[in-house]
Amino acid sequence: MYVILTYDISLDDNGQKILRNVFKLCKSYLTHIQDSVFEGELSESQILKLNLELKKHIRKEKDSVILFKSRHERWLEKEFWGKQDNALSNLI
Repeated sequence: MYVILTYDISLDDNGQKILRNVFKLCKSYLTHIQDSVFEGELSESQILKLNLELKKHIRKEKDSVILFKSRHERWLEKEFWGKQDNALSNLI
């Protein structure tokens, strides 16, 4: 399943640490495409595992994660407005 994940972490209290942990966790499953936005292919079991791992860090009353799901990337039309980063250009 093709997914787009975005999150919003409140930076008060322990926010910086939570932000760092959430970023690393998301990056281990998906491709980082912009600030707090990730995309990629995940199985249902990977989505469930990612959800369980994120729940260990996310504070329900302060932080949010949104997961958009599609059967396949081809069913989603993607347009870039402005600067387009090539995620693969970071690889050596």
